[in-house]
Amino acid sequence: MATTLFDDFNPISSKQWKQKIQFELDGADYNETVIWNSPEDIQVKPFYHKDEFSKAAPVNTQATNFKICQNIFVYDVEKSIQRAINTLERGAESLRFTVENEKIDVKKLLENLPLENKVVYFNLKFISIDFVKQLDTISIQKKAVFYCNIDPIGQIARDGNWFTTTDKNNFETIDLISKATTNLSLVSIDAGLYQNAGANITQQIAYSLAHANEYLNRLPNISKTIVFQVSVGTNYFFEIAKLRALRMLFKLIAAEYNPDLGCHLLVTPTKRNKTIYDYNVNMLRTTTECMSAILGGADAVANLPYDSLYHKDNEFGDRIARNQLLILKHESYFDKVNNPADGTYYIESLTMQLAEKSLALFKDIEASGGFLKLLNDGTIKKKIQESATKEQELFDSKKEVLLGTNKYPNKDDKMKHDLELFPFVKIKPRKTLITPIIEKRLAEKLEQERLELE
Repeated sequence: MATTLFDDFNPISSKQWKQKIQFELDGADYNETVIWNSPEDIQVKPFYHKDEFSKAAPVNTQATNFKICQNIFVYDVEKSIQRAINTLERGAESLRFTVENEKIDVKKLLENLPLENKVVYFNLKFISIDFVKQLDTISIQKKAVFYCNIDPIGQIARDGNWFTTTDKNNFETIDLISKATTNLSLVSIDAGLYQNAGANITQQIAYSLAHANEYLNRLPNISKTIVFQVSVGTNYFFEIAKLRALRMLFKLIAAEYNPDLGCHLLVTPTKRNKTIYDYNVNMLRTTTECMSAILGGADAVANLPYDSLYHKDNEFGDRIARNQLLILKHESYFDKVNNPADGTYYIESLTMQLAEKSLALFKDIEASGGFLKLLNDGTIKKKIQESATKEQELFDSKKEVLLGTNKYPNKDDKMKHDLELFPFVKIKPRKTLITPIIEKRLAEKLEQERLELE
């Protein structure tokens, strides 16, 4: 009978591991020394064992299908066309166009692009039936998959005002568009706003789901996939678990409306931990964040260029960001195995704990009147601000470290004359229906102080 090396060793139980660790601690308390609490109040243990493993998360991820996405802001149509062609030739597999003006000639923008079987996203900063109908026609002609990413709730959360006068007008227009088009996914969730504003992971998941639930309640004709535009941070395993929990819970909630409704995750690294000083470290941060995105089940990943905070869009920054993903895909083989996190006790445990806490918060939101009600009365902003303040205090006290910024800074690093963009929160006084949720980076105050001393 054949034997293996493992047959020569007796299995070790979870209890035995704990006893050994306790012995090595030389009298220190096990719970206080080696177990730490996350901002989501999840206890992270020093090891995870099959003895304590209850069940795997019922989630299916397709890492083999993830696409490398290129962001393109459309202002000059000719330049956008050339940039799109160039990036597709150099490794991009999908495109995300941000369009702020409905007068943009979208037919001209797309007519010469090789889009057959390509996925194209349109972040539309307006609602226009005629514009979207054009996209519907072009997607059929090009045999492409188009996602319109229309998100009026995200608009009022971020800007303080709706696209049009009232919420009713916004939802009615989306409903009319859904009846007038056949080939498009229309609705998107701006989940990245909550992460970049400082929400903890439980809040990010719960707010994103409650945000989506408003559309499911108000738009009964939704039958196409909903896009979640998610930002991921640097807490590697937690971010993998976050995406898995989000997908799992959306499936649970959507089943109450339409069991066939899909969830599409378009993921981007966060801006919250990015810096203008020692900016090359941003490449390290975005690399691990893209890894979390892929392993967590992103359908597409749009990387953040290392210099995006302070430089205008440029070929070099785009190329480096795209090459990071090309290396992960074609040299590190991140696309070779589906469900890569399955069977890892730690990630499975995190997924289930985050899902349970997020679902409980989601239920509290619904019991309190729903996401829009809490958004309008300022509750959502207040809760995010509380989490953001706690994280900012950890950063200011150097308990949360950004290398090159609040630890080991290069005193000779100068940035004042390299700023093409204003990298801090912009103040825009205007009349709004609600106080908007503001994205803010952890390093902003420290960077402003350094700039003043240059």
